[in-house]
Amino acid sequence: MADHSPPEQLRSAASKANGTTQPPEGWRRPPHNHYRQAYAAIDLGTNNCRLLIARPTSENFIVIDAFSRVVRLGEGLAQSGRLSDAAMDRAVGALKICAEKLRRRNVHLARSVATEACRRASNGASFIERVQRETGILLDVISAQEEARLAVLGCHILLEDGIGPAMIFDIGGGSTELVLIEPGGPVPRIIDWQSVPWGVVSLTETVGPEKEDADDEERAARYAEMRRIVSESFAAFAARIEGHRAPDLRLLGTSGTVTTLASVHLELPQYDRNAIDGLVVPSDSMRDIATRLSSMAPPQRRGLPCIGNERADLVVAGCAILETILDIWPAPRLGVADRGIREGILRSLMAADAEGSQARAELKRARQGEA
Repeated sequence: MADHSPPEQLRSAASKANGTTQPPEGWRRPPHNHYRQAYAAIDLGTNNCRLLIARPTSENFIVIDAFSRVVRLGEGLAQSGRLSDAAMDRAVGALKICAEKLRRRNVHLARSVATEACRRASNGASFIERVQRETGILLDVISAQEEARLAVLGCHILLEDGIGPAMIFDIGGGSTELVLIEPGGPVPRIIDWQSVPWGVVSLTETVGPEKEDADDEERAARYAEMRRIVSESFAAFAARIEGHRAPDLRLLGTSGTVTTLASVHLELPQYDRNAIDGLVVPSDSMRDIATRLSSMAPPQRRGLPCIGNERADLVVAGCAILETILDIWPAPRLGVADRGIREGILRSLMAADAEGSQARAELKRARQGEA
């Protein structure tokens, strides 16, 4: 079981950040003791469907069940503007497994979110209806701003100590979020942020599939085009935050791209979350790995542990996005987080429920006093 430990008093502050003291409509409240209940978070992204089920323990929470599956919901979206039938079938199949886990674990409070693919797709709303009809799960299509906030809430405790603003980023399947924060207190203050519609799936499909027999020059040109697209999209944000750079630059990334490259850095034979989550890697090492992966032929990448067939065609786009981020915020070290939106959901959810329970207890005491 994984232990995800927030800083002291995070739950109360997270509730304030969520703007509510009561769980949002659609969340079910546990009927028994708060600390005995299971809470769940589902994140349906452009590439992956992920689930975490956890129980709070004092100021921490313990993950009691998890699920992750590559569903490629956004496959073909860049060309058609729609979610394909095959992609929706894959996503619904994964969500049915999530729904069964929710029932089996007796989850009483849950939040399920969908991100860029459902935001962009012309048939996103009908897909949400199908998911609810076939699985019972009500997906909340969140904004890019909410996506960024949840990612920060879920992983900021892994930031290195230092002075001045820090950058947190999330490279997804359909979008990338960059968030400049002022650390301090249980929840950092967001100074500025930007989301662009380029993730590992959307950028790969926009530039076009990689040729198996491409030569070095063709691969270099394709990678340069990816870098150009992302750099232009982040240009205005990069200009805005130029004045916030300080000598003590800190950078933290949460995504399959950074965890994969960190695994390559450690030369792991297979992925190991305990070795990756919280790791700090020299940025130059990550750049070197990105350059090496982008210049490899597809069969070479497939042969690398922790990449394989599943990530070989998408990791190049992730490398291009990561290098652009390192250009914008040239921190000497890169923190790696294998946590993000789901953990942010859980912290917000537990905080809201705990604060609501406290409010109800105070109201009950007040009524008893009046009697």
